[in-house]
Amino acid sequence: MKFRILISILLLSIFVNAQNNFEIKNGSKVVIPFKLINNLIFIPININGAELTFLLDTGVAENTIFSLEDKEIKLSAMEKTRFSGLGGNKSIEGFKSDLNTGKIGKNFVNDSLKLYIIQDEEFNISSHIGIPVNGFIGYHFFKDHPVIIDYTSKKITVYKDRALFEKKIKKFDEFSISVEKSKPYIFADVEMTKTKKASKLLIDLGNSDAIWLFPTLIKDFVYNRPNIEDYLGRGFNGDIFGKRSRIHGFYLGDFKFDKPLTAMPDEFSIQHMNLAEDRKGSVGGEIMRRFTVAFDYPNGKLYLRKNRNYEDPFHFNMSGLDFKQDGLQWEKDYLTFKTQNEKSSSGEIQAFNSNLQYKFILKPLFSLAGVRKDSPAYKAGLKKDDQLITINGRKTSDMTLNKIMEMMKSEEGKTINMTVDRKGQELKFSFTLEDPIPYQD
Repeated sequence: MKFRILISILLLSIFVNAQNNFEIKNGSKVVIPFKLINNLIFIPININGAELTFLLDTGVAENTIFSLEDKEIKLSAMEKTRFSGLGGNKSIEGFKSDLNTGKIGKNFVNDSLKLYIIQDEEFNISSHIGIPVNGFIGYHFFKDHPVIIDYTSKKITVYKDRALFEKKIKKFDEFSISVEKSKPYIFADVEMTKTKKASKLLIDLGNSDAIWLFPTLIKDFVYNRPNIEDYLGRGFNGDIFGKRSRIHGFYLGDFKFDKPLTAMPDEFSIQHMNLAEDRKGSVGGEIMRRFTVAFDYPNGKLYLRKNRNYEDPFHFNMSGLDFKQDGLQWEKDYLTFKTQNEKSSSGEIQAFNSNLQYKFILKPLFSLAGVRKDSPAYKAGLKKDDQLITINGRKTSDMTLNKIMEMMKSEEGKTINMTVDRKGQELKFSFTLEDPIPYQD
């Protein structure tokens, strides 16, 4: 009797420890292509046979679904739970589902995938990304295997062969990290004006900004000038607001970044966060995309090597506009003339059948999710919910959300001409891009 109980406990322990692990089923590594949009990484993942797209986010502990769009997925038995984190509201309701099957790439598989499901439809970030996004994955992607993220080739390699990984990182700079509450932290030097301060920062691939600092957690913090009040994004619990500015410098070992943009969420937006001890902020995708990045959670290491993006300036959305995609609409797309040429008996070329061809295709619709007060677009008269028609003479239905954002960051002094639909009325606006937060000593 005692022997049987012991065996049962042992099997239960093995089962629990094996839960929620991704394994490379065949070969020494797996290569996963990804999409890079606004410094964020999106990977394909198959869950219980459904093809989904997840944000790869080192700032989250659990695998989470927040939208299925038009997808159907069968999940195992679920139980209710609650979420809390960035944002003003205290918590939101959701469900937990165990023992699902997740597959990333050809052979990176989790046969006991635990999922959390957010019911709140307002949490869906797809409209602000420009592609359907179904959820995010973080700790469980990284926790058991070393991973290299190549931002230039847009490929992630997960290694089963330790020797092969170590060969790949020989020319990388090595850093120590701590994995606390399932998230990676690093010490970096933050130079607000002229004094460096060693600061514990979350390495947050789910944050598109360069740096976040938490003023209420930093002794004698003084905001650099100029700074602006701004919408910083959306967390589990609602919209995040705060200030944006620039700091003098940011240092990761021997790597230095001059005048990086820095976001500083207000106290209300971080009040429900379960923060690691002594954390002062985050380092995000705008910094990390300048490297080929290797994570080694099992050994507490991060490896960095400069890529071609390293010297890129830190550009800001100088328009003051927050854009979103409102879905798709059918649009008539005209094709070129079809012609057929023949030679006559005398050698002359004769043209026959000149026909204008067109077809209907689905194209994106964009609108303004917000307009920052006192920004160039605000002063020009643009308003929230204006639907975009053209930017600088080009139809926005032929653009992507990422392309529109790049235009707003392109260069100070550039003129932007917009045509919008406002409640059925077509209106034209013009403004000049202007950096509202140039660094001042």
